Amino acid sequence: MSTDAPQQRQGVIAGVAAYLVWGALTLYWRHLHSFDAIELIGWRVICSAVLMSALLSITHRWRHLLPVLRDRRLLGSVVLTALFLSANWTTYVWAVVHDHVIETALGYFLSPLGTMAIGVVVLHEKLNRVQQFVFVLAVIAVGVLTFSYGRVPWLALVIATTWVAYGYLKKHVPLTPVESMAAESFIVLVPAILVVVTFAGRSNSIPNTASTAQLVLVLCSGMATIVPLTLFAFAAQRVPLTVIGPLNYINPTINFCLGWLVFHESLPPSRVVGFALVWVGLAIATIDAARRSRLRTTVVEPVPA
Repeated sequence: MSTDAPQQRQGVIAGVAAYLVWGALTLYWRHLHSFDAIELIGWRVICSAVLMSALLSITHRWRHLLPVLRDRRLLGSVVLTALFLSANWTTYVWAVVHDHVIETALGYFLSPLGTMAIGVVVLHEKLNRVQQFVFVLAVIAVGVLTFSYGRVPWLALVIATTWVAYGYLKKHVPLTPVESMAAESFIVLVPAILVVVTFAGRSNSIPNTASTAQLVLVLCSGMATIVPLTLFAFAAQRVPLTVIGPLNYINPTINFCLGWLVFHESLPPSRVVGFALVWVGLAIATIDAARRSRLRTTVVEPVPA
């Protein structure tokens, strides 16, 4: 991977653009709040699959999906990634259309801490003292937010869990972002078609009640899905993880501000305290990760004899 300044600059621009688009998608789905979230996801999957089919045809890359059919283990991994991604999409859209935008922000703020948990539980990594302190802050934060909401913030926890699991499994799928996204879309295409057909008979379904503008938004949901993923894939190939990491916070920050300032969701002091604990933990974890990354990449030049 080239790491010269011009390519890094292009990668940063693409990465920021990807996260800005992901943040703006909250407004996108909010305009479709009158429809059932599950039906919206059905349409999103179908539109994404159609778009990916066209892309694979134009680039002559259909044959690159053959290993998925031939390798059962790879197929199983792709099926799991598709299921976790679908669960994440559904939970996120349901939360947005039901006035829980701030809770979606919490979910994506918690995701980096969930990635650390994967390292401990699955990869048996040991936490240093800084990471242990961050986890304690996260646990306290969830406790404070549970008190504030009067319930466990399950939407945030589901969003964080499904996104972390998707990211972990994605690392073990030897496909390019385009091929991987195509395979995931095709795997859940049949259930998506069944969902859309089932909802089509209802009086309040998208085909029966959507305005022209709403129908255009629904049909463009595939493009809204693929564009930020393509931008992110471009950035990931050109920007170090120490730069990509902090960019992850752009999307939940936008969601938090939208939920608070635009949609006027409740934000009592106890909820602010809970989020503040999460933010402090993320700041500490990010600084610690950057420090350890610099130590790993430091090269000691040999002294000439």
